[in-house]
Amino acid sequence: MQNSLLKGNFIRSGVIFLRVGWCVWVTGLPGSGKSTVARLLADRLRAMGVHAYVLSSDALRRVITPNPKYTDEERDMVYGALVYIAKILTENGVNVIIDATGNRRRYRDNARRQIPLFMEAYLRCPLEVCIERESKRVDNHGAPREVYAKAFRGESKTVPGLGAPYEEPLNPEVTVDSDKLSPEECVEKILKAIAERFMR
Repeated sequence: MQNSLLKGNFIRSGVIFLRVGWCVWVTGLPGSGKSTVARLLADRLRAMGVHAYVLSSDALRRVITPNPKYTDEERDMVYGALVYIAKILTENGVNVIIDATGNRRRYRDNARRQIPLFMEAYLRCPLEVCIERESKRVDNHGAPREVYAKAFRGESKTVPGLGAPYEEPLNPEVTVDSDKLSPEECVEKILKAIAERFMR
């Protein structure tokens, strides 16, 4: 798979010319395993000699909206910036893994329109499993804590899957059931889809 993942670059007079980078949006409910899978995916690619930058909506949100309210207007701004950054990176030959819920399809569709080599990886996971996981996790990769608990206490009405809608992808390039597969198994399925779609 390593050779196939490197296809698209070429050398002329000793200079490596990079192809346009690709972008994989790892989407799913909070607690579905997005951050874990995104980081493991980047690590696996790196071990194969392929660099991919993990672009996290949580990290970007801390810069754009330090005290977020998670309104539709805020989400439009954050996801608009996220897609713009991913577009610029891929245009400069950088592969991007977006780690973001992207609860509205329009956010992901915007990325699909703007980034030529784009795919969605949907981590499908029942809401009750996500709630249980999120309540127990220690390393939240910078994500807000106790999002579901706050929703149940009536402190938040903007949690995807509860107070706010999560619009599942209609035709994702790859779907993995993250409640049935280990993070490593999820990564293997996504790696296969990347190789088949971008590296032939």
